[in-house]
Amino acid sequence: MTALVTRPLAALGATVLAALASVGRVALFALSAFRHILTPPFYGREFLHALMTVGYLSLPVVGLTAIFTGGALALQIYAGGSRFSAEQVVPQIVALGVVRELGPVMVGLMMAARVTSSIAAEIATMKVTEQIDALVTLSTDPMKYLTAPRVFAGLVTVPLLVAVGDTIGVFGGWFVSTQSLGFNAATYLKNTVDFLEASDIISSLVKGAAFGVIATLMGCYFGMNSGRGAQGVGRATKSSVVAAAVLILAANFLLTQAFFTT
Repeated sequence: MTALVTRPLAALGATVLAALASVGRVALFALSAFRHILTPPFYGREFLHALMTVGYLSLPVVGLTAIFTGGALALQIYAGGSRFSAEQVVPQIVALGVVRELGPVMVGLMMAARVTSSIAAEIATMKVTEQIDALVTLSTDPMKYLTAPRVFAGLVTVPLLVAVGDTIGVFGGWFVSTQSLGFNAATYLKNTVDFLEASDIISSLVKGAAFGVIATLMGCYFGMNSGRGAQGVGRATKSSVVAAAVLILAANFLLTQAFFTT
């Protein structure tokens, strides 16, 4: 009887301890990454390559996601507002929804899908093929050479991607509203500009920076800690995307609470 009671508790305790150990490893990995970002030597070529991969090459998917999201949001708000004769609030709610929430979150999740998986697969493959061991043999710190440039690129470029995504998302709502819902173009833009505040834009950019760090950090962490063989690469890629997506949504909640609750 005692064993029937203690075994589930022991299993639960082991799970909790394993989870806490994982959180500790990720926290130490993040601290090490930021330390390497701030201390020389710096690898400019790797950083520029990461800027292209994380930032520039993500523009098409960010733009397409944002414009369709903004257009769909305008349609939904108009349909809901028409039940209460409140169709005129479409510009304000579209701007607020895109800039505060949908823009940063959609960009963050696209980064998790595109960038995190790419980084994890690349670094995990390098580990499997012993290229990381070769870097150590050549007296090159893998954290400095592989992780720091990618995390710094995420910190720098994702806020810019969020700004672009917010702009395109608002434009998507404007286009649908003016072409399909009968709104005046100039009035729509004026209501959008008048309604947004500096805190809305700042919160969006801060979220972008946090999401960029999370997306790149998770890719590097799981790539560096992947198992051997093709299964190890696949498991690292899958785990990195799941972890990045969950952490981005959790960080979004915490940042929203910090910015907009009193």
